[in-house]
Amino acid sequence: MVDDQAVSVCAPATTLADELVRGADALGVALTTEQRSRLLGFIALLVKWNRTYNLTAIRAPERMLTHHLLDALAVLPHLPQRAGLRVLDVGSGGGIPGIPLAIARPDWQVALADANHKKAAFLMQAAIELRLPNAQALAMRVENLKPAASYDVVISRAFADLATFAAAAAAQQAPHGLLVAMKGVHPEQEIAALPPEMRVLAAPALTVPGLGAARHLVIMQRAPGTVSR
Repeated sequence: MVDDQAVSVCAPATTLADELVRGADALGVALTTEQRSRLLGFIALLVKWNRTYNLTAIRAPERMLTHHLLDALAVLPHLPQRAGLRVLDVGSGGGIPGIPLAIARPDWQVALADANHKKAAFLMQAAIELRLPNAQALAMRVENLKPAASYDVVISRAFADLATFAAAAAAQQAPHGLLVAMKGVHPEQEIAALPPEMRVLAAPALTVPGLGAARHLVIMQRAPGTVSR
């Protein structure tokens, strides 16, 4: 597994570790020492692979911590908490939010789907190096997925507008599953453009420690008795 020392090449590991502890505490997300180590290891992998694969426009590890890790962890309190949850991260790219969710909840099964084969290769390597048997990288478009079972939560960040996301991902959603979109400002126009069978259950504002920007979740569910198109 990648250890904390790998991060020190770019920034003091103790500083990042302290910021991670403070941020997770502020979010109400409990992390073990091993989980914190894996999250810091994930930053090290992002830094390393980003030099060649351009996974994220953010280069500094301390900004990766706030803009990626804590942004992803802020979602956790708003998701179902039961063990065995099946989660699909659509357009996972650099692994946000899927990999932090898989680290924080080893009792969940997290699929990371991205049609870009280089990004999917990173996701696969990250799951191996971080020792995440509950994370699976899928190099394909969400519309082409044929999982053995549908997903309890289908989540995305910066994948598409809400209507496009719902149309692409609804077929992967379990009958009572949720579609969850990570957004910046409250997307009123996108919500208004959703098809009638998609119901918005909640759109909570999130406060991400150190981010200093508007963040919202849009939590949706297909109305009972309707089918995906």
